[in-house]
Amino acid sequence: MEFRRIFDTIPEQFDQFRPRYSLELFEYLIQYAKIGPEMSVLEIGPGTGQATDPILQTGCDYHAIELGEHLCAMMSEKYDRFSNFHIVNDDFITYDFGQQQFDMVYSAASIQWIPEEIAFSKTFELLKPGGILAMMLTKSDYKSTNEELYEKIQRLYDQYYKPDIPYTHGGFKYDHASNYGFVDFEKRDFHGRRELNPDEYVSFCGTHCDHIVIPEPYKTPFFEGLRKVVAENGGKVVFEDTYVLYLTRKPLTATSEK
Repeated sequence: MEFRRIFDTIPEQFDQFRPRYSLELFEYLIQYAKIGPEMSVLEIGPGTGQATDPILQTGCDYHAIELGEHLCAMMSEKYDRFSNFHIVNDDFITYDFGQQQFDMVYSAASIQWIPEEIAFSKTFELLKPGGILAMMLTKSDYKSTNEELYEKIQRLYDQYYKPDIPYTHGGFKYDHASNYGFVDFEKRDFHGRRELNPDEYVSFCGTHCDHIVIPEPYKTPFFEGLRKVVAENGGKVVFEDTYVLYLTRKPLTATSEK
């Protein structure tokens, strides 16, 4: 199974334990892109709505495309009551949007699953002239808040982290957007903090795609070990989160370079 499809096997856990994004980030993005009732927006890979509510609640014409069948069903269950909500259960890579174009296309930790040339070329074509491409992700640090606990957790990884499928992602270059005709690239950081008790931390770790595919006999002692080491070392894991927002736009008059 492709890593990008694995999240669909745990929709309830994904919905409960994946981190949300900074409200300050959304306030900045909405103002920057002037999102409101007259604007059309596409979210790529919304999951179960980790980055959906603030955009949808602007009253914009919100569209989403979600690969996972169960994730899409949960999105529909949450948001079908909104008249401005529209979602398609399909693969962004192959889906034909026809003549649709949007004032903003955005993703929260999803565009990196798409090959660069498709990600940037297709979003460029989907945007209206002057339209915004926004890409966000979370970087989390729990070493600086408790280095002793961090080292004990790393020893568990050394012993039990043996996924069936090697994780080879992580090299997506957001600033390569300029190679595909985008302009005015910028990066903004926003900050937050999370505290998770032992059960919450284990459940959160269980939403990582490469952790889901750890086989037995390693998986159970790995997660049990995580729960125990956190319980015995302060009873919580504290994350210092950085919410990274990359912004770029399609020129008012331009054609893609690729």
